Amino acid sequence: MATKEEAQNKPQAEDAEEAEKPVPGKRRFSTKLMVVGAAAVVGLGAIGGGGYYFIAGHSEASAAPAARVKPPVFFDMPDILVNLSSNGSSDRTQYLKVEVVLELPNEAMKAQIQPLMPRVMDMFQTYLRELRATDLDGSAGLYRLKEELTRRVNAAIAPDHINAVLFKEIVVQ
Repeated sequence: MATKEEAQNKPQAEDAEEAEKPVPGKRRFSTKLMVVGAAAVVGLGAIGGGGYYFIAGHSEASAAPAARVKPPVFFDMPDILVNLSSNGSSDRTQYLKVEVVLELPNEAMKAQIQPLMPRVMDMFQTYLRELRATDLDGSAGLYRLKEELTRRVNAAIAPDHINAVLFKEIVVQ
């Protein structure tokens, strides 16, 4: 029986010795995993810090130029009253009354536009007389009118330019 007992104890002892031996692959894997994890944490920290620096830097940089922006300069044009083009089917004549303000980039533009005002008014009159009442329907029609008037003013005062044409009043009757 001793031999049976020795035989039974021997495999158990060998199993215990093997269990106590470090397995080289397991230890290397856990060390590699820790190094990769640490590198990932450092990389994410660097990306987060860079993002914060980028955002904070732009918010401070954008606040400074906003304080230096010059207020816009406005130039009132004379009121314009024109009869609209009829499409031939109606006997009634329709009129358009427009009050326009020009937004200028600086105060010096007022003196440059004043001598050219007859040319600007002529361009407005000839364009507005060709419009039909349906051309002015809705916000899209008014947007197209504003863009076209801006383009015509810029063509009349070239090489200078204005920022925008603003409507004070538009009446179609």
